[in-house]
Amino acid sequence: MRTIFLLFDSLNRRMLNPYGGQFLETPNFNRLAEKSVTFDNHFIGSMPCMPARRDLQSGRLSFLHRSWGPLEPFDNSFPEILRLKNIYTHLITDHNHYFEDGGATYHNRFNSFDFIRGQERDPWKAMVEPPIERFKKMYHKSQSDFKNRESTYYFYPINSEYIKEEKDFPSVKCFSSGLEFLETNKSAKDWFLQIETFDPHEPFFAPKRFREKFKTNYLGPRLDWPQYDRVKESPDEITELKANYLALISLCDYLLGSILDYFDQNNLWDDTTLILTTDHGFMLGEHDWWAKNKMPLYNEISHIPLFIYHPDYKNNIGQRRSVVTQNIDLMPTFLENHKIKIPKEVQGKSLLNFLEREEKTNYSALYGYWGGGVNITDANYTYFKYPEKMSREDPYQYTLMPTHLRQFFTIEELKSARMEKPFSFTKGVPVMKIKNDVKGPSIGNNKNTDGKGFIDTESALYDVSNDPGQLNKVNDKKIISKMNNLIFDKMIENDAPEEVIKRFFKK
Repeated sequence: MRTIFLLFDSLNRRMLNPYGGQFLETPNFNRLAEKSVTFDNHFIGSMPCMPARRDLQSGRLSFLHRSWGPLEPFDNSFPEILRLKNIYTHLITDHNHYFEDGGATYHNRFNSFDFIRGQERDPWKAMVEPPIERFKKMYHKSQSDFKNRESTYYFYPINSEYIKEEKDFPSVKCFSSGLEFLETNKSAKDWFLQIETFDPHEPFFAPKRFREKFKTNYLGPRLDWPQYDRVKESPDEITELKANYLALISLCDYLLGSILDYFDQNNLWDDTTLILTTDHGFMLGEHDWWAKNKMPLYNEISHIPLFIYHPDYKNNIGQRRSVVTQNIDLMPTFLENHKIKIPKEVQGKSLLNFLEREEKTNYSALYGYWGGGVNITDANYTYFKYPEKMSREDPYQYTLMPTHLRQFFTIEELKSARMEKPFSFTKGVPVMKIKNDVKGPSIGNNKNTDGKGFIDTESALYDVSNDPGQLNKVNDKKIISKMNNLIFDKMIENDAPEEVIKRFFKK
């Protein structure tokens, strides 16, 4: 068996025609839906980027035990398992977070990898004295912190100086590299290819021919990087930001089309599995929010697309499934697809069984951020559960790999380290229990790591069957009790730390 896994970042399902999107035309996502089984109730797990990828690689949730960080030595990594079973695995990515301290163990699990440079704040091009005054005129003031080399925004304008033509864009290079792999290996057996692009993650920078499809009245400097905050921009600025996101979706649709064309031209539909999803969605002004990380995990972030084509289920193409799934389910799906036994530590379920027929099940999905609330959905209701006090007296992380996003744990954090008995999934290995320094470096993008960085932290129940936009809270004590029980059971199932359970369930 051969498998192609297409992973986009921050792909909002509401933009895609197969999920009812009417903001733009996505003809290639339509083509994929016609050839695939489309999953209607697919959800995230751990947030944001690298926690989500740990879930994807290991088949279990990570946010109950630690925040952003590398794969742990005890994690079951599906590309490594495939590799050691003589299934060739190759990663193509422009996702810079794999190559920072907080993600440096993921790409090395593959046989080989190709890292495409230049996305977002990738420290790619060395410009010791950039033209700061020119940059200030070129870029909106909200994304123009150019003097501080540690700033999120510092490298973006520098990198952009070297991205002039469509062929220069990192995502375009990713898919070109993917097509090169396919051309080289289309006759080979037993391989797994992951083509992963940072797009449509912010900054929303697309080639001209995609951007000019979406006209706005905005006349200011370049504005393509929304803040992780409430919507505060003028109407023209809001329209400009959204137009830039739509341009990236249009680019992603085009790039997907290049893979579908290759399938058509080389009959890969006969013997190659194709799976497409994202790590999470993105707020585009809904509920008066941009982006992610601070606000509740509304469906715009948590409810994500999933398409699966499998050559053994050609008779089912174009069908849809309502079973509740989430990203931890992909790891066991990849293993079963290559006829490899699923490790006992895996909490996800293989999705191959659901390609055959629609099955009514009682599955639910637990998801969240480390230090934030916990959230659960059964596709009929979604419940956001927050503790009485968000401020944490005991913000512990459990790890053998003490790194944050772009730096090691601080010396003060490491001084608190104590060895803790093994969890059920650490294979008998004890781990370090480290108290997080709430004044230390940011974790992910949330700088208040004791839980105070989250906003709108009131527990809430939504009837998503009738209110998919989650606009009206429901006060049904019976259903809230049911959802609380589901959360508790999921925490026990995932062997959550004792203090985490007590934080949400005092009794």
